[in-house]
Amino acid sequence: MLLTPRWIGLIAATIVASIIMIFLGRWQWGRYELRSAINDRIDAAATAAPVPLRDGTPEWTRVSVTGQYDPSLQILVRNRTVDGHVGFEVLTPLVRASGEAVLVDRGWVPPNRAGLSAPPDVPAAPTGTVTLRGRVRASESGGKVESRNGHWEARRIDIPALAPKLPYPAAPVYVLADDESTSLTPIPSQRENNWLNFGYAIQWWLFSAGVWFGLYWLARREQRMLSEGDVTQEQRLGKAHSREFA
Repeated sequence: MLLTPRWIGLIAATIVASIIMIFLGRWQWGRYELRSAINDRIDAAATAAPVPLRDGTPEWTRVSVTGQYDPSLQILVRNRTVDGHVGFEVLTPLVRASGEAVLVDRGWVPPNRAGLSAPPDVPAAPTGTVTLRGRVRASESGGKVESRNGHWEARRIDIPALAPKLPYPAAPVYVLADDESTSLTPIPSQRENNWLNFGYAIQWWLFSAGVWFGLYWLARREQRMLSEGDVTQEQRLGKAHSREFA
């Protein structure tokens, strides 16, 4: 039965489907491990002592940065949500002694009560040389910078898009300030939903096993139907022979 063209095709389709599902499960498992590593760094940063910001510092590492704010090039990142409320994140360049600037996300502010067309009330950046502590974040993508009401606005913290607006080189990462100002709401660390990927990985592997179980069930069902057909045929033959000798 299993050597018929139909069953050879079913077995081949089962093998291909099973392999695809195994690889999809492995991909989701890789995402689970990646997100778990990010969560581990977030947890470690919550209690770790800050280290100086250097090239190649991993994301979510807690760092300390020293420099002077340049409030003339402040950027408001709109449509950002904190604790369920939509507002702005305040991004200000911090110029270091090397001449390179680090974009610092100083915190969140609500929209202006006068409406979205009015700029929000943003506390002034500290003056003079400051040393702040914060968490390293990678650049986002898909940003577009616009001039609105005499200031820069963007939807994403896209450093390659923001850097041309600055008169000095910009670091490829930005920093979420931990305690820059009590007048701004600090941006919380967003843990990754790694268990979602864990569930997807298990799901795909169960599907992979399920297609083999389905093939086995189909083979057993067809074998049973063939066996029942043979028995019925033998019964009919037996009755025919009985009538001949009656």
